[in-house]
Amino acid sequence: MSLTKKAPTPAVSRRATVPLKVRPARRGGRQRTPRWRRRDMLAGYVLIAPQMVGFAAFVLGPLIAVVYYSFTKYNNLTGDISFIGGDNYRKLLDDPLAIEVAKNTAVFSLGLVPLNICLALLLAVLLDQGLRGTIVFRAIFFSPTVVSVIAWTIVWSFLLSKDGGLNLLIRMVGADGPNWLREPDTAMFSVILVQVLKGVGVNMVLFLAALQGVPTELREAAKVDGAPPWTIFRRITLPMISPTMLLAAIVTVIGSLQVFGQVMVLTGGGPGNATTVLAYYVYLQAFKFFDLGYASALAVLLFLAVLALTVVQWWLRKKWVFHEQ
Repeated sequence: MSLTKKAPTPAVSRRATVPLKVRPARRGGRQRTPRWRRRDMLAGYVLIAPQMVGFAAFVLGPLIAVVYYSFTKYNNLTGDISFIGGDNYRKLLDDPLAIEVAKNTAVFSLGLVPLNICLALLLAVLLDQGLRGTIVFRAIFFSPTVVSVIAWTIVWSFLLSKDGGLNLLIRMVGADGPNWLREPDTAMFSVILVQVLKGVGVNMVLFLAALQGVPTELREAAKVDGAPPWTIFRRITLPMISPTMLLAAIVTVIGSLQVFGQVMVLTGGGPGNATTVLAYYVYLQAFKFFDLGYASALAVLLFLAVLALTVVQWWLRKKWVFHEQ
């Protein structure tokens, strides 16, 4: 008989042996969204609701209405409206003035965008040198952007008139200036100049912020290697600020295609139709000739032009924007 006492066998909990019940997955394999997450999603939808309502009422709704009206003959003076299909678009192709307006719009954009970008970049580089009075000059160059378009344009209409301030300065050196706003050869240039001086401050501030974000050690390393200033600017500075240049180019192109107030106040589209651009032509058709259907077709063309140019610039960004892969 053994004197060793056998160790008692530990009791096994009956609860441990009971298999855990797993909640079956919902049909389709999706788990139920937690309550806290649903609450956060509801709060997010409530916060963006005013913005979405405004977008639907003032952007999406008018855009759909313009597309609809472009297929109608709508006299907004009498209120008569009838569906005519694609007649407005066929009229657009046969309208000789529409071709001239498209050329004027292209000339305006091709003159405004490079001049605005180059002048803004030049001013930003000068202000980035840390010279005295930088804050004052930055305020001077940026102040026209906060001035009303109409007020700014009226002032320049006096300066560019036959007996205006610009011609008075020209007479002081013994020459006679042209009637800048009433001659076909100078009217478009005058409108471009006024718009450039009005909007150059925005791009200048963007470029100045981008220049101040370029790492200083990159420029110093290039100087140590003997690189001249132009090479440093072309090989280091421009690639580093190329994303900002892309933004400035897109915004400036869109603005150049939508110019209206300057043309209306300075020249009224004249002399003749020398400065009639697409946005102003839309206004003439809608509120001078009361053909809202044809004006809507022109507005659709303007929208497609803006969209196409924006997509092209965005597609080309990988070829000249440094940070894009």
